[in-house]
Amino acid sequence: MSEMATERSRADSEAAGWFARLNQLSVTTKTLWAYQAWRRDPANRAAYARAEAAWDAAGRVTGDPEIRAMTAEALARNPARGDRVRSRQGLRPVILLAGGALTCAALAAIWMLGLTQPTYRTGVGEQRLVVLQDGSRVRLNTDSEVRVRFRQNERRVVLARGEAFFEATHDAARPFVVDADGARVRAIGTKFDVRRDATAVQVTLLEGRVQVARPDQAATATLAPNQRLTVSGRGITTPVATDAGEVSGWTTGRLSFHGESLQDALAEVNRYAAHKVTLDAPAAVGQAPVSGVFNAGDTPAFVAAVTSFFDLQAVTAPDGSVRLTPKVKPSDG
Repeated sequence: MSEMATERSRADSEAAGWFARLNQLSVTTKTLWAYQAWRRDPANRAAYARAEAAWDAAGRVTGDPEIRAMTAEALARNPARGDRVRSRQGLRPVILLAGGALTCAALAAIWMLGLTQPTYRTGVGEQRLVVLQDGSRVRLNTDSEVRVRFRQNERRVVLARGEAFFEATHDAARPFVVDADGARVRAIGTKFDVRRDATAVQVTLLEGRVQVARPDQAATATLAPNQRLTVSGRGITTPVATDAGEVSGWTTGRLSFHGESLQDALAEVNRYAAHKVTLDAPAAVGQAPVSGVFNAGDTPAFVAAVTSFFDLQAVTAPDGSVRLTPKVKPSDG
């Protein structure tokens, strides 16, 4: 085997491992940091793209009658194994790479055995990936909850709190709908992010097309890729251009700030922190712009950066919380 082929085989093997780790029921922020370091190599990024493409190919064959027959036959031959598989909530498929190609039929057969639960949650600093019965994928961000309500003519998911990234499989006969605090997002085969805050819902589209509605106000809007809008009690805002990749950066452990206020950046960092950070400083400091990329959950790194840049000092309380205050300057005397 040539050196180039050996390197590709190595990258494909590692990509399979990373795909499996990132598609577990929960993913720690440390795992996401390590993944980010690994994918800096272009060869690794390409290998991971191949693994994702193979997964998508497996999803397309899930509905094949032959695959369903294979699954039924396998369970009939070994019913005890089938019972054990069904009892495992949130079964994750194992990716098999042979010469860079995924054994799609085997993956699809395993995938079909997973039984979707009606409600999924994450704690602070935790992420979770859920594969729904139709093959759609939902990744929950920190401190989030979704409730799955599939019916014969509609696939509905309720975002009860927090944020989720959706990859909806195409099914024209059964639209994929996300409800979040009065906002209704309707999609057919697309990728989009929905974030629910205390007073508004933000929808960002990466691929495909979605229609966003506020049924109680008879208001609707349609998003194109790299657009976002906000839904609140006042209605639906006009879609605006955005970098959807940056918005969904949290799925790989990145928090990106481009001129957001320090106060808003702190609020975002605190979503992933068990011990919160507060700012006790003049209003002008809180409104100062912040730019940079940080690892989600790495609160100490963020605190170190802003204290240095804004001439602040950090005081850690016995309970682990951190208070940022202006540095006390020595007197001239």
